[in-house]
Amino acid sequence: MTSITSKHNDRLKELRRLHRRRTRERAGRFVAEGEDLLAAADAAGWPALERFCAAGSGLPGMEVEPARLAEASELGSGTRAIAVYEQRWGKPVGPLCVYLHGVADPGNVGAVLRSALAFGAGSVALGPGCADPFGPKAVRASMGAIFAVAVARCGVEELPGERVALVAREGEALRGPAGAAVSLLVGAERTGLPAELVAACDRVAHIPIGAESLNAAMAATVALYELNRMAAP
Repeated sequence: MTSITSKHNDRLKELRRLHRRRTRERAGRFVAEGEDLLAAADAAGWPALERFCAAGSGLPGMEVEPARLAEASELGSGTRAIAVYEQRWGKPVGPLCVYLHGVADPGNVGAVLRSALAFGAGSVALGPGCADPFGPKAVRASMGAIFAVAVARCGVEELPGERVALVAREGEALRGPAGAAVSLLVGAERTGLPAELVAACDRVAHIPIGAESLNAAMAATVALYELNRMAAP
């Protein structure tokens, strides 16, 4: 098989552009890098639109000279596999859903996806001000969960089950009734959830901690653990 050897190759140029483009400019596509992420996509039955691999690696895909692949990568040298995928947006589904509001750090969005998968959440829903879950940093932070957890854009009124607003030092200590469908609402660390969003929820809960606050990903992870634990038989 002939390898791509020129950095001026049109496919590699487009790959570099996809890394740099803003969400609305990616035409519904996104990039994943690394063998583990691509294996997660394969396991989820999520086919690649294009797949590239380092020449001589023995991995599936269009072979690219390693130096050229590194230039098209955000990870740099050592990259052996990159693929382009079509974004998939779904609906918020339960029985456990996480809703993020104003979480602008893509690393936090990706980490919440990873925790959602770990603790059995059916979906992660994104409200205003959230980072793109299909951006490179979020995809990497998800550790493959982007391919296994439904991602939605929606309003609070579309969330399934009981709506629980997670607010520092307010409401009751977080509890999760066994078998209940729950949507957990999490805001950014500094600003939290808007008052009108909290008012639209069925109840308010907090995580009892000694520190001032947790970032969004940590708060969501602890809360998901608690809700999953309480729902377990």
